[in-house]
Formats: sequence, structure tokens, C-alpha cells
Amino acid sequence: MIPNFITLIRIIGTSLLIFTKPFSSIFFILYLICGLSDVLDGYIARKFKLCSKFGAILDSVADAFFIMVTLIKVLPSLRLELWMILWIIFIFIIKVLSLIIGFSRFKEITFLHTYANKLAGILLFFTPLIYRLVGMNICIAIVCSVSTLAALEEILINIIVKSINLNIKGIFMITRRSYER
Repeated sequence: MIPNFITLIRIIGTSLLIFTKPFSSIFFILYLICGLSDVLDGYIARKFKLCSKFGAILDSVADAFFIMVTLIKVLPSLRLELWMILWIIFIFIIKVLSLIIGFSRFKEITFLHTYANKLAGILLFFTPLIYRLVGMNICIAIVCSVSTLAALEEILINIIVKSINLNIKGIFMITRRSYER
């Protein structure tokens, strides 16, 4: 399917990011291609009713890979304060625990497509721009605040629902039937 092919472009682009210098022209070109492919694959899948469980999982894996590679490439070149590093580690731990809980309960990878996760992803993508506009401290505070709320929402959903819906929009979209055991 076309959306999955576009997602594969993001995975390839992310793989190439590994070999580029952070903040170089090539880095930003690949970074933009990856970001555009993320928007495009989902749009095409929804618009032409080409959504699939495999596509949703592939998209989430590509997103996680992109975030991981970008953080590994960019963070060492930034001068982060200890509180920033600890906050990022805290978010990472929550996300990993959420995946472990989701997998142990539902026997599948549970990257949830909540509005909060989408907002966190958008902010992460635009972090270089936000950083340029407001500085490092405010940028980290904004991005990490939203990412923390998204991670906490995701782990809570994985804990309380009786069956998983990867496309759940948020904790307030859970019906009584979803969490009764």
C-alpha cells in the first residue's frame, strides 16, 4: 500500500540521519522529508480508506525510530542542564513502561494515536524552530510538559481499558464499557 511505502521512506530517511552531521543542510533536508512523510502517510491512509493495523504499527515504529535517532544525534550537541536530561529520561521511562504494560496486557505493541501523542510529536518535530524562537529552557519546558502528559495518558489508558484501540483519541474518549472488567 502507498501509505506503508511512504512510511518506509521515513524509516530510510531516519536511517540516513544517523550518518549526517546534526544541524547540517543534509540533516535538515532528511529531517523535513521524514516529517512530511509522517503527515502524508496518515493523510493518504485516512483519505483513501487504506488504514490497516500493520500500517498503524509500522507508522508508530517509524515515529519511535525517528525520535530516537534524532535525540541521539541532536542531544549531544546541545548544552542541556541536568533537570532537562532527567525530565527526558523520566518521559522515556514512562513510555517504555507503557509499552511493557500494553504488551503484557494485550499481546501487541500499543503505541496509541491519542491527540496528546500527536501534539507531542508535532512539538518534537518543531523543537529546532521552537528553540530558535524562545530559547532552550522554555522550549524544553513546553515540549517536555506536553510529552509528559501524553506519556501519562498513554500509560493510564494501557492500565485501565479492557481492550486496546490504538486509534483512541484520548483518556476522555474511553467509555464505561472500555474499562469495566
